[in-house]
Amino acid sequence: RRMNSANVSFVNEFILVGLTDKPELQMPLFFLFLGMYMATVLGNLCLIILTVMNSHLHTPMSFFLFNLSLIDICYCSVFTPKMLMNFVLRENAISYMGCMTQVYFFCFFVVSECYVLTSMAYDRYMAICNPLLYNVVMSPKLCLILMFGSYFIAFSNAIAHTVCMLRLSFCDANTINHYFCDIPPLLQLSCSSTYVNEHVIFVVMSINIIVSTSTLFISYGYILSSIFHISSSEGRSPLVPAAPTFLPSGAFVYFKPSSDGSVNEGKISSVLYTSVVPMMNPLIYSLRNKDIKRRMDLANVSFVTEFILVGLTNEPELQMPLFLLFLGMYMVTVLGNLCLIILTLLNSHLHTPMYFFLFNLSFIDLCYCSVFTPQMLMNFVLREKVISYMECMTQVYFFCFFVVSECYVLTSMACDRYMAICNPLLYNVVMPPKLCLILMFGSYFIAFSNAIAHIVCMLRLSFCDANTINHYFCDIPPLLELSCTSTYANNLVIYVAASVNIIVPTSTIFISYGFILSSIIGITSSEGRSKAFSTCSSHIIAVFLFFGSGALVYFKPSSGGSMNEGKISSVFYTNVVPMMNPLIYSLRNKDVKVALRKTLTSRNF
Repeated sequence: RRMNSANVSFVNEFILVGLTDKPELQMPLFFLFLGMYMATVLGNLCLIILTVMNSHLHTPMSFFLFNLSLIDICYCSVFTPKMLMNFVLRENAISYMGCMTQVYFFCFFVVSECYVLTSMAYDRYMAICNPLLYNVVMSPKLCLILMFGSYFIAFSNAIAHTVCMLRLSFCDANTINHYFCDIPPLLQLSCSSTYVNEHVIFVVMSINIIVSTSTLFISYGYILSSIFHISSSEGRSPLVPAAPTFLPSGAFVYFKPSSDGSVNEGKISSVLYTSVVPMMNPLIYSLRNKDIKRRMDLANVSFVTEFILVGLTNEPELQMPLFLLFLGMYMVTVLGNLCLIILTLLNSHLHTPMYFFLFNLSFIDLCYCSVFTPQMLMNFVLREKVISYMECMTQVYFFCFFVVSECYVLTSMACDRYMAICNPLLYNVVMPPKLCLILMFGSYFIAFSNAIAHIVCMLRLSFCDANTINHYFCDIPPLLELSCTSTYANNLVIYVAASVNIIVPTSTIFISYGFILSSIIGITSSEGRSKAFSTCSSHIIAVFLFFGSGALVYFKPSSGGSMNEGKISSVFYTNVVPMMNPLIYSLRNKDVKVALRKTLTSRNF
């Protein structure tokens, strides 16, 4: 009974005030923090990939840097996606459990970062002050113990804070004067005693700050005294460590007396250790670290400055017919998808979850086919089918981004159709605009991560003499065949990424349509059955064409014959599917046809 009463909370959700409530600042802040978030993820992901793929970087310092980058990616992902959504949504709501989850992971990652920075300071002390004993003292076993200890302390801290938060009651006040669920503003809202929470904060923060800062100061004190004894100024400068900016901004927030003014100042200070520091860490350690810069330079070495695209065929008499064919397909693709985008924007009748996903699908298809079709059309009429190295890598990046985006948009559409047909009464409740935005943001984020992983792996390869790509665009498999360095890591990334991106979408789509078909079979009315089949058949056709042709290309053993067959199969998911999507959804969909008729009538009138 006491445990149940201790967990009572009358508030089901909280409202996050955010950094500011001024409407004119929301979009500028959205783009600012979106840029910072993308730079954080990209920078830390690059450091992680470089550390994993280069045996030269398998050192204690790089091991700690690997963990720091991993923590920073997870750390900023705890609240930044939610903050970005709040900039564009009117209701900045977060559920009670969502808020407590934020508290737990925030505490876990912030304490982890404290002790990883401490371990890095001790590592630098041993490397500079005791270089002869460095490899003996900083053994792999000790590095693992330090990291395990850091994560264990962080876990203990997070559990202590979360348990203390769960025992509080929140009665009427539910407006958090912050952009995420931080502990001090939450304590101000509680209608029960916060005495225990405040003591836990004081004890835990005191230990974490004293242990971390004392180790840092002592380590850097010895380091500075060693540096002063170096006579060469050239030898002195590389040894100067990057000073942590993490602890001071955190201390300013948690050790300042609580008031409305200090909370507002605390929000600004929080930006430093929640957004700026995770973004700056990879920049600091990559720009100031010669080993990493050397590995990045080596990763970017390529003796080939341009590639030659073979194209679909090298028979001269087929070039013009193919040019006219693909020009017509490209024009239909652009016109069809552009019409769907415009119709969706102009007709409020189409402002529903299904057409929100269809809008994004059309946008993706429009960009997707524009990545390589213009180049392919030029190659049909030009004798030299040349593409530069950087243009080729750019094609690889945007191809990966848009193809993975389409995978997850089709998956979201399958979930949407499942809710619309199997749970029509709950459809508007379960599929609110907020969930649609989350699904789309998630799709683009997964696509961005996949594209970054593939392009970083491609940039580390060297291309020596062979530069003829047996394809009509820079696809990954034919590029790997040209590399004169090991492609083991690339093949591993392709296998893992393709497996995840195939298994998750296809399993979700099959399960969704399994439930949909069982619901359709149960419909007694033949008219209702045909309407349901008509609604879903277009989606099934698009899914089958997209995933089927893609599977034929990437899950077939590599050979000269399969590469030529793969080029033909690629035409389906790179040209045919983007062209077919608007035709399928406009010709087979009554809502789109009605919207088109209304738009044309209103414009003629």
